[in-house]
Amino acid sequence: MQVMSIISTKGGVGKTTTAANLAGFAADAGLRVLLLDADVQPTLSSYFELTERATGGVYELLAFNEQDTTRLISHTTIDGLDVVLSNDDQGQLNTLLLHAPDGRLRLRHLLPVFRPHYDLLLVDTQGTRSVLLETAVLAADVVLSPVTPEILAARELHRGTLRLLEDIASYRHLGIVLPPLNLLINRIPPVSANARTIQQALRQLFHEENGISILETVIPAIEAYPRAATRNLPVHRVEHRRPSGRVAPAALETVRALAGELFPHWQDRFATVTGRAHRRASHDERF
Repeated sequence: MQVMSIISTKGGVGKTTTAANLAGFAADAGLRVLLLDADVQPTLSSYFELTERATGGVYELLAFNEQDTTRLISHTTIDGLDVVLSNDDQGQLNTLLLHAPDGRLRLRHLLPVFRPHYDLLLVDTQGTRSVLLETAVLAADVVLSPVTPEILAARELHRGTLRLLEDIASYRHLGIVLPPLNLLINRIPPVSANARTIQQALRQLFHEENGISILETVIPAIEAYPRAATRNLPVHRVEHRRPSGRVAPAALETVRALAGELFPHWQDRFATVTGRAHRRASHDERF
């Protein structure tokens, strides 16, 4: 099971939208996908319609070390896509994990309960520095951080991200290798030179930092993304062809390129996605 955490020390950069669209695309590519909503604001938990809601969620998982998946995992209307819902509305998990001896490593230690059932686990996090964010980074194989195309946002990302990585670097002494960090430029205007400018600025900011790279794929600011969220669908199902006269590629092509860049070992599966839903095995057949 591959684990990717989507993080930012700044809110409003598109973490939840990115997580939902990558998850929906990967599920349509035939992967078994689990979303884990570790944000106090449960936006991701309400992105997709549910066919079955579990009695518990991320609070039971991290506060009580719950390992009964039937109590944790809710099922969406997207075949092959499940979710561990956010249910920490009082924000108690940060305090609990801060004072627990294994707090920042708890999610990492609980991952084996999901490994037999899923190919990909995507963790969405709160848009601020927190213990939960550090927990998500330490549990991940790879980290994705969206950044909007403003130089001030890029500088804030640089400050916050480097401080985060410096603060958890000591876990290397426990044999934990920090995951590579991928920066995703998000919400580029369809006709704009900003993408290249911001890419160059980010590379200058991070050029001496090991383990940090700027993705070639950029996400355009097109109306298909909010339209897909309104319909509770991954964006590739809403726009699988580029509208006539628009420069930016179809959402399907953008998400396919992003998924392929992040998970190149699944390129062949991603190539089969057409933007239309297809049948998958039932939940009972998968488990």
